[in-house]
Amino acid sequence: MDFVTGLLRLAVAIAIAFVAGKLISKLKLPSILGWLIAGMCIGPHALNLLNGSVLDSTWFDVSESVLECVFGLMIGTEMIWKEMKKVGPSILITTITESLGTFAVVSLVFGVIFAVTGVPVYLALLFGGIALATAPAPSLSVVNDLKTDGPVTRTLVPMAALVFFLIVALVSANLSAEGIPVAVVLLLVLLPIFIGIVTGFAAGKLLQRTKTPGGTLAVMLAMLLVSAGIGFAVNRALPTPVVNFMLIGMSFSTVFANMVPKEKLDGMMKVMNPVIGFAMIVVILNLAAPLDYHLIFGAGLYTAIYIAARAVGKYGGAYFGAAVTHAPETVRKYLGFTLLPHSGVSLVFTGIAVSVLQGPAPECAQIIQGTIAAAAVINEIIAVFMAKKGFAWAGELHKAERRTSLNEAAGAPGAQQA
Repeated sequence: MDFVTGLLRLAVAIAIAFVAGKLISKLKLPSILGWLIAGMCIGPHALNLLNGSVLDSTWFDVSESVLECVFGLMIGTEMIWKEMKKVGPSILITTITESLGTFAVVSLVFGVIFAVTGVPVYLALLFGGIALATAPAPSLSVVNDLKTDGPVTRTLVPMAALVFFLIVALVSANLSAEGIPVAVVLLLVLLPIFIGIVTGFAAGKLLQRTKTPGGTLAVMLAMLLVSAGIGFAVNRALPTPVVNFMLIGMSFSTVFANMVPKEKLDGMMKVMNPVIGFAMIVVILNLAAPLDYHLIFGAGLYTAIYIAARAVGKYGGAYFGAAVTHAPETVRKYLGFTLLPHSGVSLVFTGIAVSVLQGPAPECAQIIQGTIAAAAVINEIIAVFMAKKGFAWAGELHKAERRTSLNEAAGAPGAQQA
């Protein structure tokens, strides 16, 4: 397929996803739910509009990687050190407890089931490890789409970053099985963060000297492209491309966001929000298109148990961690609902597990593949809805919009005399 045809297919796919998101939002549901459904419907397993030729092409991979960097801006610009210091220990402890809680519940439940049914019990530990994964994109899309703000949102954003880093580390550790030394694996995991820190520091120094909004935005975008360019150069030098571009964008924006005045940062992000929204659609389409909706109809009892056990582990672990660190009540009650999205990351873990088991235990590989693949499709739809409900129950929907309106009103001429 030639570039122009592929680009037209992608443009039509983005337009369909955008319309689907708008229609879903009319039902008071997050737009991402429409993007996910649209992605599955136009992907290789259905209408085949966004087919393998597009998804596997070099130009799409490059474009999607740059947009992942842009998506990382949303996480990094929320990680202001002065604010994070107030809740830092709480975030770290809650991340550990929700991860351990998920692993323990899923492993225990399937350990009992497999012991009774004669399936090797070690498979339960793989189920628990895969269940750890939390995909940041869906929950953060809800944050951006519904303009949430409050204790749950401020805990989720840095937590998503921390969990995402841990997941990337675990996936990258699979490289060691291919004969790459552990020290090199560790370097590859940390490399995207190092790239982002260096370019983010340079961007911060330049941004401190810009005088106009246009100049500020130009510097930020130019340095973001430089960051992505370094990532591409490093990937070309490696035998297998492993640089994670969302981590580059996240660390890049975290550094410069802590170096510039808040007013300048807010002005920049106000212009960038539509671009971030566009990046989210492409990232979610890339996540959803490979999902096979036919798996919903073939899902079995293991899939239902996996989804339920993982939800209990995520919620229980988050609740316990928030409780012992004396986090606000809304964080204790509702943070767990925002941690349920799973999909793409779980499929990466599943692929690793299947590749390990395919030779020695093909029947176990089949159990994992069938269960997790179906769960990825079903859980994603449920999880996005529950994440939205979690923010609603916490009273944080659209609070960011109201806060912005109040700030603008306070800064308006004559507002101080009123």
